[in-house]
Amino acid sequence: MASSPDAPPSSSSEPLSYSSSTWTMEKVTGMHRFRIAEYKLVRAMGAGWSVRSGIFNVGGYDWSLVCHPNGTSEDTAHIFFAVFGLENDVADSVKVRVEIVFLDENGEPSRFLADRFVQEFSRSHPRRGPAPLGRIPHLEAAQYIQNDCLTIQCTVSILKSPHVQVLKTPSVAVPPSDLHRQFGRLLEDGAGTDVTFQVGAGGGEAFSAHRAERVKIDDIEPAAFKALLYFIYSDSLPPQTEEIDEESAVSMAQHLLVAADRYGLERLKILCEDKLCRGIDVNTVATTLAIADQHLCSQLKAACFDFVVSSRILTAVMETDGFEHLRMSCPSVVKELLKKVNS
Repeated sequence: MASSPDAPPSSSSEPLSYSSSTWTMEKVTGMHRFRIAEYKLVRAMGAGWSVRSGIFNVGGYDWSLVCHPNGTSEDTAHIFFAVFGLENDVADSVKVRVEIVFLDENGEPSRFLADRFVQEFSRSHPRRGPAPLGRIPHLEAAQYIQNDCLTIQCTVSILKSPHVQVLKTPSVAVPPSDLHRQFGRLLEDGAGTDVTFQVGAGGGEAFSAHRAERVKIDDIEPAAFKALLYFIYSDSLPPQTEEIDEESAVSMAQHLLVAADRYGLERLKILCEDKLCRGIDVNTVATTLAIADQHLCSQLKAACFDFVVSSRILTAVMETDGFEHLRMSCPSVVKELLKKVNS
């Protein structure tokens, strides 16, 4: 819709509304290992001959794995498999993800000789296959035959209804501007003054103020200090430019929160806490959680916990570099997080 010609131009400092959602597929997974002994004897039986695994149950359904070690006909040079969903009391169809792999001498699955597929099983369509998994000469040359035995691993995942979770974006209530009160307190208590004005004849009255030609600061990033100065002069965060991506903006807010806490700028600290709440994702939640714990930001810490628990993404978070930093610097927080997830 076109905007009114009299409407004021939009500003990058205007508050944005945030929302997010997570799609997950609920599933039940089971694994079965099928060991074929006397492989040479089985190979001698000829094409079309098959062996069948025992019955294994996954998700309330019975399954069986069928192997054609010599192919399904004289013209095939692959080992073939078929997966059967056996009759159960449940008549409805079920969608299943199946992975079949060979295991090497160390029990490790092959990365190459594998078959993965998703299929719907029902009483009218109880099987999938036979499908080729690997060429027989390649299988034997790759040393998957150990002590005249071949071991196959079949993983069955019953796919249930997908679930979409809408997450409420956390926020922190930011107090109104009080820059004038902060400057007033500096004047009243004289903290950090380094110059005195003598006003009036005959001695008059002395006033303390602040002066410094150069101050060296080593414990803050230059970009964060620039943002800190912007806040001191304007009582607001600097506008985010298009050149700065969201990840960099979150990193800046983390550094700025640390500086605000160090120099006692409570409103700036809360502004950063609110910005970090709105920027929580898989890549930032671990480092943000560490900062929240170290600088006593209870609302930010709670928001990080809620994100990991409600989104069921702990595994992805644990793979980030930030989680390793969290584990080393805040072990008690990791313990608390795992306890919340498991509960």
